Amino acid sequence: MVKTPEFIKNFEAKHPEFYGFLQDVAFSLAIVAAISLALYLYAGTWPPMVSVNGISMYPNMENGDLVFIQGLNRGDIQTYENSMLTGYKMYNNYGDVIVYVPYGDTSREYVIHRAMRWVEEGQPMWSGGPPAPHSGYITLGDNNHGIYDQMAPSICYGEPVKKEWILGIARFKLPYLGYLRMLIPR
Repeated sequence: MVKTPEFIKNFEAKHPEFYGFLQDVAFSLAIVAAISLALYLYAGTWPPMVSVNGISMYPNMENGDLVFIQGLNRGDIQTYENSMLTGYKMYNNYGDVIVYVPYGDTSREYVIHRAMRWVEEGQPMWSGGPPAPHSGYITLGDNNHGIYDQMAPSICYGEPVKKEWILGIARFKLPYLGYLRMLIPR
């Protein structure tokens, strides 16, 4: 057993209420650190969770949902096209939902959309579309009525999503808790 240093015993005797408060704070910080470590170990990426900000994934994800993600080192992305063949579904539709930073620019907001297909450099990004300037994923919000992110000037215009831009794959969500996450700057 570890012996408590004398200066701590003296402080506790002189300020018992403040000492109790400090113990509570230290315990709370230890719990937060343990939860953070567990989330990191599960996700393999940081941040391990993001919040949905908008309606582009409605009705499968809603504004204010808290989404837990796993890094690409934890599994391969299943695209919509491939999943139609295997029957794999996530969030009520074929394929995985990914979280990425457009153009790899970390000053931009995260995008949470479905990986529709993988294209190689030079392949058309969609039927009749322009050739891909590099390999990557073509992505689409479930509520974006067929307008791929690569068609939208405000999202990822003209560029497939490179693997290095991807934070992770959405694995599960908690409704409304994303509103709390939105209060914390990233």
